[in-house]
Amino acid sequence: MEEERLVNGWKKPEDKDLELTLRPSKLSEYIGQTKVKEQMRLFITAAKQRNEALDHVLLYGPPGLGKTSLAYIIANELGVGIYTTSGPAVERQGDLVAILTNLQPKDVLFIDEIHRLNHTVEEILYPAMEENVVDIIIGKGPGARSVRLELPAFTLVGATTRAGMLTGPLRDRFGVINRLEFYQESDLCKIVQRAAKILGVDIDEPGAMEIARRARGTPRVANRLLRRVRDYAQVKADNCITLAVAKDALAMFEIDQYGLDQVDRKLLTTIIRVFNGGPVGVDTIAAAISEEANTIEDVYEPYLMQLGFLQRTARGRVITSLAYEYLGFECTTE
Repeated sequence: MEEERLVNGWKKPEDKDLELTLRPSKLSEYIGQTKVKEQMRLFITAAKQRNEALDHVLLYGPPGLGKTSLAYIIANELGVGIYTTSGPAVERQGDLVAILTNLQPKDVLFIDEIHRLNHTVEEILYPAMEENVVDIIIGKGPGARSVRLELPAFTLVGATTRAGMLTGPLRDRFGVINRLEFYQESDLCKIVQRAAKILGVDIDEPGAMEIARRARGTPRVANRLLRRVRDYAQVKADNCITLAVAKDALAMFEIDQYGLDQVDRKLLTTIIRVFNGGPVGVDTIAAAISEEANTIEDVYEPYLMQLGFLQRTARGRVITSLAYEYLGFECTTE
């Protein structure tokens, strides 16, 4: 199952306490995403100098790259409070109105997976984001009347893994839109070393780099692998993570040098063996490996495409010659 994979970028219940411990609180502590950090530092400084609320911010990209951490940092750098919720959790208009009317001036409202907001709930956000007002209906039938409530100026920070599913009217109301990219190995190595220091784990730089190399460009995966390698080192290596220990531990967990696990290899192998390397549609692949099409698009494909193992074409998914070589198959595609 997807939720059981070590290299799955989606948050698991056991990640919650760890991420609270490791989450940076300032932009200076936030490793990687240099362009996004520079822009946010500029916008935050300008908003503070004008004594205004920061423009609404949309953060998008694959799961596990630090969108939630960045939302908390924005609030901390502004010196304001933050209220967090998620798209699926806000089921009725009244739920969102209650949240909005409880915000203090310049507070940050963070909505994770904002693309999953109910459309009727989303409509409440339009005047709130543009004019700092919210319209509510009091009463029913002929006696019903509309009441407009004034809201304090606030900053909405929305995070999504599927920016394409946002409606145009909502997307257009964000003043700052940033995409978070997969991390470089050097940045992930720094993240692993920082996490190890906070957790009290003895790790050398080659060991940290080996974990970073197999973390699929994702900090959440890097921290999760560090925890598992820490367990291995505690039992079998005197609590010290070296290059050799990291390699042995990750081999036990079947995470290869590219950060691919048996599920990734199954997907690639199925396309090669069953569909002759493609092109093949994502729904067909999903049926063949008993997985949801959305999970394949959001979780598997971005990293496989970054590695150059998979291509999306107008006719479907195609396996590249690099993947054939990696899996040890003879390439039959042109």
